[in-house]
Amino acid sequence: MKIALTGTPGVGKTKVANLLKKMGYDVLPLKKIADEFIIGYDKERESKIVDEELMDDYIKNLKEEGIIITEGHLSHLLSVDGVIILRCHPKELKKRLKAKKWNERKIKENLEAEALDIILQRALQKHKKIWEIDTTEKNAEEIAKEVVKIIKKMPPPCYGKVDYSEWLIENAG
Repeated sequence: MKIALTGTPGVGKTKVANLLKKMGYDVLPLKKIADEFIIGYDKERESKIVDEELMDDYIKNLKEEGIIITEGHLSHLLSVDGVIILRCHPKELKKRLKAKKWNERKIKENLEAEALDIILQRALQKHKKIWEIDTTEKNAEEIAKEVVKIIKKMPPPCYGKVDYSEWLIENAG
């Protein structure tokens, strides 16, 4: 079974993935393989352009021996059996991205993407089994436990309850 662990940069994907790896899960950080699929560079957005189809073909061809967790902010675009989206309130996300020394333009872009549910919207175009976890007031251990519970029980999909639209209204202009 292949599970995507995704979310806007800064929501806690890597910390949670590292804990899942320590728990014995097979975690594939997309950062480590994405360089093999780069087809260009977007100067305006200061980001690499990845051939999503080629990367998806690679994931499709992975031998499944148990559970494989693909971790990264593009993993919801891949052919997986379920998608876990980590979410974070834009106010908290801003603090996290500033701590990572991100520039203001990239921070603004990611805060807006989080508030507009961009990753959820894109995931819904391809998947039915989607779960959201609000990481705003949780530590990595708590989040990892929730992820494990989802993976083990595969409960009914749960998404659309996280709503940061008030942040958009407060920060318009």
